[in-house]
Amino acid sequence: MISELRRRFNHDYSPERYAELLACLERRFGAPVEFRVAETPIFVPRELLDQMAGAGAEMCAALLGNPEYISAARRAIPKGYCVAGEPTHPHFLTADFALIRSSSGRLEPRLVEIQGFPSVYAYQAVLSQTYREVYQIEPARGTFLSGLDESGYWSLLGQTVLGGQDPQRVVLTEVDPLHQKTLPDFEETARRLGIAVVDIASLEAEGGRLHYRSAGGVRIPIRRIYNRAIADEMIARQVQLPFDLERPWDVEWAGHPNWYFLISKFSLPWLVRAGQAGALVPPAVYLDEFLAGEGRHRLAQAGVELPPPGPDAVFRELLLKPLFSFAGKGIRFDPTQKELEAIPPSERGAYLLQQRMSFVPNIETPFGLTQAEIRILYLWPDRGTLTPALSLVRLGRGKMMGVDHNRNQEWVGGSTAFFA
Repeated sequence: MISELRRRFNHDYSPERYAELLACLERRFGAPVEFRVAETPIFVPRELLDQMAGAGAEMCAALLGNPEYISAARRAIPKGYCVAGEPTHPHFLTADFALIRSSSGRLEPRLVEIQGFPSVYAYQAVLSQTYREVYQIEPARGTFLSGLDESGYWSLLGQTVLGGQDPQRVVLTEVDPLHQKTLPDFEETARRLGIAVVDIASLEAEGGRLHYRSAGGVRIPIRRIYNRAIADEMIARQVQLPFDLERPWDVEWAGHPNWYFLISKFSLPWLVRAGQAGALVPPAVYLDEFLAGEGRHRLAQAGVELPPPGPDAVFRELLLKPLFSFAGKGIRFDPTQKELEAIPPSERGAYLLQQRMSFVPNIETPFGLTQAEIRILYLWPDRGTLTPALSLVRLGRGKMMGVDHNRNQEWVGGSTAFFA
């Protein structure tokens, strides 16, 4: 998007440098990165990233300031997963944006989704630094936001995760972490912050305390949990925890599980109705509202093209999304009236219909134009403020932007953004 930098990068690129990038990442993480790393970073105007960062923060503030919304979102938390000890704000926030072409011909961001859950904060910082070193990107090209430098970023991440607790009594929890693709992020977090990575199903409860076992088998009480375990994965895998999630425990949470639900795709229809962030939020309604008629009327009023009602209708302008899925799971393109009606009435409130956005392919590569989705990563430590900290980029040419949806292609995958 900064054409001079794009042309210069493409001219200087070589497959040998890309191989060096991958080898360097493997050395730093001590293991191969199992999801695809893009051959290139992107180069974007700083004001575009600032616009996205400001919009995401504005949306978060609007949701937190709406008691009616928070109450409705809390009612949507599945039984058994409403966890005690919820803090007044999420410690982590991500906001994903597509780049579309406006009617005036300009590139503009549109919200894909917003989520009160951690992302790969440690991995992304290392990836950005490795791009810089291997491709010799000038120090003048920034990557951290809010005036942060590398040391300031790691300090802020440490404040957010540790909350002032002894690192030995802080754990990163996940479902079967050693077999997750995000293991490099877990391992880097553990190295940087001095915490342990443990399977959430291995925690031990006694009295009002939770404990974990060190590598030497020593039983250690936990003061704070950096939670990376996703509720829908635990439900899908039928994970049986050895403790009751809903019981009050003498433990703090960094990334409290409730915020996975409280700021999620569930918020999109509320943001649309409130006119929050203007045209940055595409029209969206809940499935039950759509089939009852009210939601269909709202989408039509917002200018979404819909086919005439009927059993054979195909909604090519809409995406059907489960509210609480992760990494694009369960999303359906071109849903039909029959598919929508086949979802049981009791489950329709857990789905969203959102206007489909046309990503603009605007990254020039040797394999043609590629499109980018940009995620803003925020940190919000205890007694601190919500801070946009870093961007995460996904490059792709398929219908979906996740790295799992762009296999067997080149110049696609996980990346980062540099700005002037």
